Amino acid sequence: MLNRLANETSPYLLQHKNNPVDWYPWGDEAFSTARELDQPILLSIGYSSCHWCHVMAHESFEDESIAEMMNRNFVNVKVDREELPDVDSIYMTAVQAMTGSGGWPLTVFITPDGHPFFGGTYFPPEDRSHMAGLPRVLAAISDAYTNRRQEILENSREIAAVIRKQSSPYPAEDEITESLIFGGCTNLLANADLEYGGTSGAPKFPQPMVYELLLRYWKRTKSSQALDIVTLTLEKMADGGIYDQIGGGFARYSVDDRWLVPHFEKMLYDNAQLVSLYLHGYQATKKTLFKTIVEETLNYISRDMTHEDGGFYSASDADSEGVEGKYFIWSAEEIENALSPEDAELAKAYWGVTDEGNFEGSNILYLPISRHEFIARTSQLPDQLKNDIERIKRLLLGVRSQRIAPAIDTKILVSWNALMLKAYAEAGAVFENQDWIDVAKKNANFLLENVTDSKSRLLHTWSVSNNGKGEAKIVGYLDDHAYLIDALLSLYESTFDYSYVDKAQLFAEQMIERFWDADLQVFYDTTLEHSKLIVRPRDILDNAVPSGGAVAAIALQRLSIFTGDPNYASKAETSMKTLIPHMQNMPAAVTSWLAAVDFLKSDNQEVVLIGDAKSTLMIEMIRELRRSFAPNRVLAGSTGDSLTNKKSPLFDGRVMLNGKPTAFVCENYTCKLPVNSVSAMMGQLN
Repeated sequence: MLNRLANETSPYLLQHKNNPVDWYPWGDEAFSTARELDQPILLSIGYSSCHWCHVMAHESFEDESIAEMMNRNFVNVKVDREELPDVDSIYMTAVQAMTGSGGWPLTVFITPDGHPFFGGTYFPPEDRSHMAGLPRVLAAISDAYTNRRQEILENSREIAAVIRKQSSPYPAEDEITESLIFGGCTNLLANADLEYGGTSGAPKFPQPMVYELLLRYWKRTKSSQALDIVTLTLEKMADGGIYDQIGGGFARYSVDDRWLVPHFEKMLYDNAQLVSLYLHGYQATKKTLFKTIVEETLNYISRDMTHEDGGFYSASDADSEGVEGKYFIWSAEEIENALSPEDAELAKAYWGVTDEGNFEGSNILYLPISRHEFIARTSQLPDQLKNDIERIKRLLLGVRSQRIAPAIDTKILVSWNALMLKAYAEAGAVFENQDWIDVAKKNANFLLENVTDSKSRLLHTWSVSNNGKGEAKIVGYLDDHAYLIDALLSLYESTFDYSYVDKAQLFAEQMIERFWDADLQVFYDTTLEHSKLIVRPRDILDNAVPSGGAVAAIALQRLSIFTGDPNYASKAETSMKTLIPHMQNMPAAVTSWLAAVDFLKSDNQEVVLIGDAKSTLMIEMIRELRRSFAPNRVLAGSTGDSLTNKKSPLFDGRVMLNGKPTAFVCENYTCKLPVNSVSAMMGQLN
């Protein structure tokens, strides 16, 4: 018997449509029913690629007796955290306040007016060592709600107060200074794992925002320590099991400190941020490995995670055939059957494949020794090894493609798409790969044409509905706006098509109008059109993705330079000021805000190029500008004499010199003498 989730479009919600649990989607019907029945709400939050969400669903939500208890005593609400990040944020904060930890599946008991009073994450179907089973929890909560109601209400009010406090920035009297960056990065370096990279301990998450900040710190200070830890981290992740050695792309995290055993789900947002990080690592070091990782990961996204119309899918599951990681692991015998004897021996040695295996009797492919050490030990020629490994990868990928693949969450989220749009645009520009730039343009067009409403307002998600047609829904969040503004500006810098700046400015105006808190001078995560929650969310900290407010601060500074509108930069600076106490006291949680500070406190250089985009000199100028890591440089270009970008003050009075492509190096719209050579341009920059 189908429950109320049968008409939803979220793949995660649809996974539960056949549960015997009488699930409601989040909305007025669920809350009005809870009030009418005078019952608490059991709120279950997860996402489609979450392994433990699948486990709890199978163990408990498919169990008739447990479902009967849930249906009798609770109004049961199922939420896809990716569709409703505001709901997830509020109740995750509540559970963390109650228990000291969080995660998914998130299980929260709330009153009919939305106040949480008890919660946790995964609950097993029966009592286990140090862990209460779900039936016992259900019975205890039902009894408490019936017989100790006042205690529950008092507890819920206390939790709500904690949530309000945590979602509010602190007023600061201090000024924004470079010392915030220095102090924050010193803290990050002190906690680095000098053997395997990343942060010390396990589990180990990629944390691309941390290493983007350390690259900025290296650029600012020339700290070899900062560059070394970034380089080490990128190399170790690329060699580890967290990276799909055959198909490209990164898993969510590693359960160990060596990056060996991944949690096998692949998230779009992780891979987008890591492409950008490896790209910037390449610009800083010129390491071929980093370029390879960019290429393989983008190829994976194009091959497996892209809708035919240009949108990017959200995630691939950790499980296939009900087993975590089954799609990705290999036995020695499978390697031997797939390859010639000579290739099999090379593959087993290169990726550490043994008969015993390194994961539940099978092998997660990884590099037990570095490529350089492998070459030295085996006397392999570098180019020959590279060619052999690439050929073997293609063969193994073909064999693996015959397996039952993990499910793909096909919903298209604007915020995560924008992160990947930016990655394709920047990588395409740096590596002069027009195909990647075309992917970015196609994605931008898809979002602009399909994930906006009749008033040109940005929506949050797009999915194929039951009738087979695409459907966009849910009012866009701060992340959607901030990330897309930032991505469109990067796409402009990759194409010199000023229409992308125009679109970025449109969404910036909407963002300021609908999300800005004039009292505290920082953005909310939601508009007044979103669900009325116990607290209007404002997630000022970085999580798996950067804080929307921090990205807004960077994007608005960039937009201010392109448009000449100081209001954008002013909004950015005042919002940063409210985060100064966080930057001082917990820098690891606000690295994206510190990146925004780095932009603010840098002598930002504007480079304006005018000339024929196809001319040799213009191509060489662009190539040289994109070779190096320069996160605070703004690049503008106009082709020919038409000056198609007259809207930007960057082009005021700028004309070609001597009829040749011309570079203007400027600061605050004041330019040095125009030049017609790459060397002269770089001399002015350096």
